Amino acid sequence: MSTPGSANKGPTQTGTRRFISGVVEGFYGRPWTMEQRTELFKREQKWGLNTYLYAPKDDYKHRMYWRDLYSAEEAEQLIALISAAKEHDVEFIYAISPGLDVTFSNPKEVAALKRKLDQVKEFGCRSFSLLFDDIETEMCAADKQAYSTFAHAQVAITNAVYQHLGEPETFLFCPTDYCASFCTPTVSQSSYLHTVGEKLLPGIDILWTGPKVVSHKISVESIEEVSSVLKRAPVIWDNIHANDYDPQRLFLGPYKDRPTELIPKLRGVLTNPNCEFYPNFVAIHTLATWCKAFPDGGQRDVEMGDEEQDRCYSPQKALTLALTDWLQEFMSADQPGARLKKESSEEEPMQTDMGESYVPGPDENPLYTAEPLTLNDLKLLSELFYLPYEHGATARTMLQELDWLKNQRSAAAAETDKTAEWCSRAQQFDDMCEAVVQMFNRLSNAPNRSILYDLYNYICDIKSGVGLARAYIKTLRGQRPPSAQVMNNDPEPWGFRGGLSGEFQRMLPCHGNRDLFRHPPMTEVYCIRPYCPEDKMEVQRVFREMQSAGEGKVPLMAQPPLVCDVLSEGEISPSPQCALILEDEIGVCGYALGLTDAKPAAAKIQRAVTDSVLEDFPSLVTIQVLPRVMDSSPANRMIGRLLSSIRSSGSRGAFCELRQSDRRMLDFYTKLGYFKPIKMAGLPQDIIAMGTSL
Repeated sequence: MSTPGSANKGPTQTGTRRFISGVVEGFYGRPWTMEQRTELFKREQKWGLNTYLYAPKDDYKHRMYWRDLYSAEEAEQLIALISAAKEHDVEFIYAISPGLDVTFSNPKEVAALKRKLDQVKEFGCRSFSLLFDDIETEMCAADKQAYSTFAHAQVAITNAVYQHLGEPETFLFCPTDYCASFCTPTVSQSSYLHTVGEKLLPGIDILWTGPKVVSHKISVESIEEVSSVLKRAPVIWDNIHANDYDPQRLFLGPYKDRPTELIPKLRGVLTNPNCEFYPNFVAIHTLATWCKAFPDGGQRDVEMGDEEQDRCYSPQKALTLALTDWLQEFMSADQPGARLKKESSEEEPMQTDMGESYVPGPDENPLYTAEPLTLNDLKLLSELFYLPYEHGATARTMLQELDWLKNQRSAAAAETDKTAEWCSRAQQFDDMCEAVVQMFNRLSNAPNRSILYDLYNYICDIKSGVGLARAYIKTLRGQRPPSAQVMNNDPEPWGFRGGLSGEFQRMLPCHGNRDLFRHPPMTEVYCIRPYCPEDKMEVQRVFREMQSAGEGKVPLMAQPPLVCDVLSEGEISPSPQCALILEDEIGVCGYALGLTDAKPAAAKIQRAVTDSVLEDFPSLVTIQVLPRVMDSSPANRMIGRLLSSIRSSGSRGAFCELRQSDRRMLDFYTKLGYFKPIKMAGLPQDIIAMGTSL
């Protein structure tokens, strides 16, 4: 292994354009300071990264007040920042987000945008980005008259600004549908993305986050698909280390689940990391290692073993390399700090002149000296705060052990054949808890206080949570519990964690369903039963309630009906054994209805369905559940049973119709995996048909 350096710059694109690699400051929350950004440039240069995208969501003049020019003082700071980036061979890209309230068709708005970017250009900036992420997709009346779609409006203003700035070599565009899960109905069939790909000038690069906003994995196949639609390789805006959506989580795991085969198929990768600056050492360091791991036979920072899935990059070896370098940062005092063993004593901060240093007597307490932080401490820290979709190995083991000890607690109360094993595993769990406490103590006394202060709330929280679990197991063992006992009718406030947000979550029926450690969740009990004629009014109630909930700016009466509406309204009865009702403790909360022959329903609303469609998908299905049913399992079971009944009738396939605005049911059918969009002539513009073969 070797420390990432600027000697090996990583992959380059064909031609003169280099592979974009670096950091986007694009999170919601307190922006980084100018000093921190300058420190970032130094690290990027040292590790071989080349780009910084300035896009802090809560910088007023980046997003909310994008029209306002920078003051003289602000201009001075930006000029210094752009200059610092150039000094360290980092490309500074200035991003602006006008999408909250811009009127695309108003020339004054376009002029305001150009004027703002012209000002930044005067500061020395030569690379720019227009971001249209996280905004409403409904255009105002004036824009609807000027543009046929939202995509056309965005493309028009982006192309105009790009040309006004002289077609800079680096110009990034962030679409509103910036990940696959936002695309309707799919990436390859998204009219929005097709418009962007066809109309956006070819010199403009496009940002993309992958399958989801925070993508667990990004595959080569998914990038090839979106590249085909966009007619260019995307720049990945990677949120794998972003934590702005959950103030209790921090991500210190390695850059992973992105095969290095992606590198030649991308224009670049930018990580949008944790809100806290200093804990991003691992995220950025491991990204730099990944960027230099392209499979061209060049020098790499880590050598792979035979056990690695990716021949060019090992996340664990990259993590060890990063943590080894980070340990040196922890040990570099940024202000007077605590004493470490084997080091000379220095004057403490705020200490007045007291003459000679105090030396305790033989019968007195010795002076406190902190144990030095170790690489194993940082490995443990990383495993406790790993990645959005997985805990580190130690965290998983602790959860598994706690779960086993709790479920086998009878072995602690009375002698059984598992008592010895229980006691042994309880001691091992206690040892792991103690390791967390000692890690906390050594981190708290590390000389670099800036890193500690960014970490402190997180490590304090995990130490307290581990302490509660530790006390619980000690109680089961019959040992004297600590004073902050978990089984207490009047505990200290640190005994019930999470505040109001935590209480809201615990009241929801599916709380725990998305925990990374799969534990049987506390959930509602549902009943699925056959439909009977007396259910007709309840089905109509659920149907109308969902229609009312989904009503947008277009009144429902003005929208064309769906074929399946006649089933829900009771105008046509479902086929025998093709109707199910979902109930919870309150009452009917959902239904699934089917017709083995869809022709009567189509005729009822005078919808022409071609023989070719009916040949492959002769049957019709519809399913609906109320919003209080937050668990998808009952709906999955209902549709499965319904399709099984339709298949038994001899049908070859079934279809359903959905409105594009009904994202809830679109997501449901899409995530089932076996319903696919089908082409059906004569469908109204806002209706999508999806079918499945049986």
